[in-house]
Amino acid sequence: MANYFNPNNCQSFCNNLNRQMTPNQFSPSNIPASPSTTALPPMPTGYPSGPMYSQMPAPTSMTPTQVTMPSSPEPEPETLQNIAYTQGYLKKHIGSRVKVEFLIGTSMLVDREGTLVDVGTSYIVIREVDTDDLLLADMYSIKFVRFYY
Repeated sequence: MANYFNPNNCQSFCNNLNRQMTPNQFSPSNIPASPSTTALPPMPTGYPSGPMYSQMPAPTSMTPTQVTMPSSPEPEPETLQNIAYTQGYLKKHIGSRVKVEFLIGTSMLVDREGTLVDVGTSYIVIREVDTDDLLLADMYSIKFVRFYY
């Protein structure tokens, strides 16, 4: 037979439950407070509420005599020291006459000829033959370098 709601069974269950409970179990101190009576922390306002700090002191003006240079120069990067890198190999040939071909875009080659004057991490400097001008060139667009002996 199916379990149907029977008011008599419910009444007997509640009576048995009331006999088992002691009066102290229903005291107001044991009943949890409802959320509406609990004090919540204030919502953030967007304004700082931390400790106040004093203002930073005004910067002092520096004169050229106060500027000091570092005591030791920075070491050269390995790319300039090791001839396994393009920059290191080119640096070994400073003073040589060179013809450098650069890739411009995807298919255009442009060449420059002169004396290799300086090599940096991402550039080279060439003194052009006819004009005696210095030409700074991007290291990463170089495709071919011809060294004349």
